[in-house]
Amino acid sequence: MSDAAARLNTGSHDLPVSAELSRFMAGNWAATPLPAAARVPSHAVTPARRARLSARFPGERLLIPAGELMVRSNDADFRFRPHSAYAWLTGLTGEDQAGHVLVLEPSGPSGHEAVLYLRPRSPRADGNEEFFRDRRYGEFWVGRRPDLAEAERLTGIRCAHLDTLGEPTARNAATDGELAAALSELRLVKDAWEVDQLQLAVDHTTAGFEDVVRALPQALAHPRGERWIEGVFGLRARAEGNGTGYNTIAASGAHAGVLHWIHNDGRLDRNELLLLDAGVETDTLYTADITRTLPLSGRFSPVQRQVYELVLAAQEAGIAALRPGASFGDFHRAGMKVIAEGLAEWGVLKNAEGDLHRRYSLCSSGHMLGLDVHDCAKARAETYLEGVLEEGQVLTVEPGLYLQPDDETLPAELRGVSVRIEDDLVITADGARLMSGALPRTVAGVEEWMGTLLDSAGS
Repeated sequence: MSDAAARLNTGSHDLPVSAELSRFMAGNWAATPLPAAARVPSHAVTPARRARLSARFPGERLLIPAGELMVRSNDADFRFRPHSAYAWLTGLTGEDQAGHVLVLEPSGPSGHEAVLYLRPRSPRADGNEEFFRDRRYGEFWVGRRPDLAEAERLTGIRCAHLDTLGEPTARNAATDGELAAALSELRLVKDAWEVDQLQLAVDHTTAGFEDVVRALPQALAHPRGERWIEGVFGLRARAEGNGTGYNTIAASGAHAGVLHWIHNDGRLDRNELLLLDAGVETDTLYTADITRTLPLSGRFSPVQRQVYELVLAAQEAGIAALRPGASFGDFHRAGMKVIAEGLAEWGVLKNAEGDLHRRYSLCSSGHMLGLDVHDCAKARAETYLEGVLEEGQVLTVEPGLYLQPDDETLPAELRGVSVRIEDDLVITADGARLMSGALPRTVAGVEEWMGTLLDSAGS
């Protein structure tokens, strides 16, 4: 076996290749170049992003890896999504980016030159069998990769073969906490192109929620209706974008009290609520993150309305607190004040002081949003959780009440009723713009919206 053949990713059950077949495979292939005008969608904005990173680390060599593949079921690899920092700096978002590394090489007194080390398309020449034999990287197995010249045109970055990278001393974003923090902090404020991508993700997500409501009759009839809901939304996400931005939460009844319920294996009951937390991720990897809590009958019961309207009031208070210069924590505190006062008014709490309301609300009321659903998570506390809001930041506001079915501090009628309302907003010069406003939030609005969609589904 040749050295080249030994490096191929093949399986023990793969058929042997004769020398005659290898020679036959090597010739008579038409040229298939990528369109000369093809560019990554963010081609115009990535140079400024790299320049901002360069300014943070003058004279230092920086490595930003895309990440590595992971095998699933001893067969194919899991679907690959490049690391968000790599995608942000290069504009490359495809599954073919596994193993690639962006390097910022020190250049001049303080700047850097970007070099993208990648695995280019295999030549279809005598002796090179990767393109038809290699299960992990072969073109006939996983699709075409650009060659080095094509990759340079796509990205505007000088490209080199991955095999020439070596192991020089450098800061590596995968292991260097300071570099990882800087990459998160640089992404806290979105440019106009990013806001447009996030709005696109929100718009697709809105369509996915509409699909779900239309599909409720089928979901209610299925023994695992939650999973039917997940599948319906997932179809929209894959049809319009890269997929879902995170595991869809389709939680009905008591399941809605589990913050990250992703089993989605429950039956739906017309008398209960459905908490749907879902987001479409665009092909450029920006994701929406929206939650609606919907009455499966199409109409809220009095108790469901009571809980829902308190959560909505908390969300309205949180949204009203959003403005440049406000502390990041202000919107959470505003919403929780409403929650605590409501619980005290119901007699669940003796008073609204302290933090005992957290038994029923559990977690923070929002987070940054962007390439990751919990975006910029490596940013230092002083720039994020303890920082102030700036124009161009995109975040969620998502208060909730999670009233567990076995909680004996609650009156019986409230047990098992959980509600979260989550929307995506961009900070503007004088406040915040609701990006997900096409999805209704009021009780009357939700009921009317659901009725219209259910009527159209039945016609």
